[in-house]
Amino acid sequence: MFSNKEEFKKAFRLHLVRRLGIPLAEAKADDVYKILGNMIREYVGKNWARTNLAYKERGEKHVYYFSLEFLMGRLLGNNLLNLGILNMVREGLGELGWELEAIEGQESDAGLGNGGLGRLAACFMDSLASLGYAGHGCGIRYKYGLFEQRIVDGNQVELPDDWLQKGNVWEVRRPEKRVEVFFWGRVESREENGRLIFETKNAEKIWAVPYDIPLIGYRGGNVNTLRIWSAESALDPLTGYFPSGEGYYKYLEFSRSIESISEFLYPDDSNEEGKRLRLKQQYFLCSAGLQSILRTYDKQRLAYDQLPAKVAIHINDTHPTLVIPELMRILIDVKGMGWDEAWDITSRTVSYTNHTILSEALEKWPVPMVRELLPRVYMIIEEINKRFCAMLLERYPGDERRMAEMAIIYGDQIRMANLAIVGSYSINGVAALHTEILKQREMKAFHELYPDRFNNKTNGITHRRWLMHANPELAELYKETLGEEWVRDPRKLTGLLPYRQDSSFQQRVQDIKQDNKRKLSGYILSKQGISIDPLSIFDVQVKRLHGYKRQLLNIMHIMHLYNELKDNPAKDMTPRTFIFGAKAAPGYYLAKQIIKLINNVAGAVNHDPQVRDRIKVVFLENYSVSLAELIIPAADVSEQISTAGKEASGTGNMKFMMNGALTIGTMDGANVEMHEMVGDRNMLIFGLSVEQVLEYYRTGGYSARRKSEEDERLHRLLMQMIQTGPFTSHEWEFEAVYRSLIDHNDEYFVLEDFAAYADTQAQIDQVYRNPSDWTGRAIVNMAHAGKFASDCTIRQYANEIWRIRPLNEDISSRQVY
Repeated sequence: MFSNKEEFKKAFRLHLVRRLGIPLAEAKADDVYKILGNMIREYVGKNWARTNLAYKERGEKHVYYFSLEFLMGRLLGNNLLNLGILNMVREGLGELGWELEAIEGQESDAGLGNGGLGRLAACFMDSLASLGYAGHGCGIRYKYGLFEQRIVDGNQVELPDDWLQKGNVWEVRRPEKRVEVFFWGRVESREENGRLIFETKNAEKIWAVPYDIPLIGYRGGNVNTLRIWSAESALDPLTGYFPSGEGYYKYLEFSRSIESISEFLYPDDSNEEGKRLRLKQQYFLCSAGLQSILRTYDKQRLAYDQLPAKVAIHINDTHPTLVIPELMRILIDVKGMGWDEAWDITSRTVSYTNHTILSEALEKWPVPMVRELLPRVYMIIEEINKRFCAMLLERYPGDERRMAEMAIIYGDQIRMANLAIVGSYSINGVAALHTEILKQREMKAFHELYPDRFNNKTNGITHRRWLMHANPELAELYKETLGEEWVRDPRKLTGLLPYRQDSSFQQRVQDIKQDNKRKLSGYILSKQGISIDPLSIFDVQVKRLHGYKRQLLNIMHIMHLYNELKDNPAKDMTPRTFIFGAKAAPGYYLAKQIIKLINNVAGAVNHDPQVRDRIKVVFLENYSVSLAELIIPAADVSEQISTAGKEASGTGNMKFMMNGALTIGTMDGANVEMHEMVGDRNMLIFGLSVEQVLEYYRTGGYSARRKSEEDERLHRLLMQMIQTGPFTSHEWEFEAVYRSLIDHNDEYFVLEDFAAYADTQAQIDQVYRNPSDWTGRAIVNMAHAGKFASDCTIRQYANEIWRIRPLNEDISSRQVY
């Protein structure tokens, strides 16, 4: 791109003058960001075209990753890193009077995702491009993200996440590639040349307009595509007719209703309209994405029986499951195939990742809603279900229980997970434990029917963003120690193991950690006015707020520590800073009450002169990818304390591990595999096992009330939630939290695991007092973190599910104009 720093500075000044007509001295930080972003996007345009040309000439098989979320984070720094010019640009901008970090801060976190589902998709996109695979993302271009979180008087307040307010320098609008998507209407059938033809009359037509974002691979020059779709009215305002002489206003109202499809990430589905909008979003994504894929495929002039050999369609959780009936619709109604041929192609093209065993996350849609909104698609789902149930009856005659469990349509509900399994050639879990739970319990009947379809692909994270970009000093230490081979193959990080007791290496690790802690301390002071001690233990839990993730267990332990210090001011305790970051779904009242409790505890602790030098509590509002990049390198302790059997995998645990934090956690999700690698000494495990949790659920033998009566500490904590005191302003302030534990029998076993959690936290206090011992344990974790790099995961997907191969070609010499 630029051969040296001076060339970059010259090009930057030239772009600034040409685009904005102002000298450098008059430019603002936002101007610098936009100019730099446009320069990068224009440059990679050549490699973008070259990559597509190389894929085409090689006849590569493409994978299309359908996901409702792509939590990309800021792209400027990551793109500079992958292009290999990060340090050059940092130095060049510095000489021009700008700090790169300040320029990166001008970019909004893209509001295209919310939690682990979207972040996994983003990591996968980075790995696909960096490894040279023809792999592309397919999502929705939400105008507003989930929400911008503010904390007001300790309560979560949701504001619009207007991330596109200043535009998006990375996207390219492609109006010429728009496609039609249809809703509503009435299906009519007729026979033509011995074939049954289906046609939908009086349907509502909208445009799906694509916006493409380049996905830049690391140093290899490969550039893939994230295509996100925006909904627009297909009605011409000049010819559209509305009654009552209100054409203009009716047109605006109609256009507004269409645009709402791509307006919000996860609209509120607590009412009928919200549910319908979510269903519209899912079909909009599936239909638009498939039409685009098949239009590209048609240019190759290949027979459709070759589609599974050239195209792999992957659905990330159940949200894009409508890909299956929509592909059937296109193959039958548009391409003229018979059912059996279309089903054979579809079921050899689509693969599915399951991300959860939580019943509320395994989507079900009301039959009347789907039948009315998507009449032809519903007919196809109904036929898939009819044929599947007929096969079940033949294979398991008289087994009504199995039929009730496995049917796609049952009790006036369409079960999307069942449809995804039946219509896919591969179903994978995202951690070894999760996959076994799917096979042996949650989806046991399907596993018995399709044993060869089920497999495990443990989640991964991209080490380029979460180590090289987020923690560059640590990455540089790795390069000095191991060379650069680990950058291409992060499994080579095991080469750090011989240094776990090397005093000079340990000191470098400790110095880097302290520098990161000072940076985070400065941020917290500037944003929230809270002064924290960088020498204290930074104990961090940052993730989506949900009952099973048990932020409640964490804050109850902090309340307990406060009580101990008040009862015994002379208690010997290593100073500790507890850091939280989490968003609660707007309609999830209990989760919002837990946020309020955390902030109330923070207020009591941080203002009490008896304890504030021993413990501090910080809740960082509006947790995001960019904030995570600041928090994770500074963490000493990683809280991964979900109820055993509830967390499918987790990826935050991997990010903390890679950056040298020790994990306190349950044997849940990918924690199990982390523990297998590092052992008891280097990971702090506590709590119920999956088997014990299941036994409690099976027998009903657990009594939260009895547990609270047996442990005086718990009784005291529960009373502090509902009586006026240090953590409450009035009686029953945290009634919802109290009742979730006592009246609803503590669904996630917070009280049951409290004693073991408190004991394990006490171990942390003791181990941290020996810096060499602590750092040695951290180095063991860092050395084994390479196994959880998404490059490793993607190679497994590529070889074992998608059957795609890397390009392995220098594309820089290809002529594209």
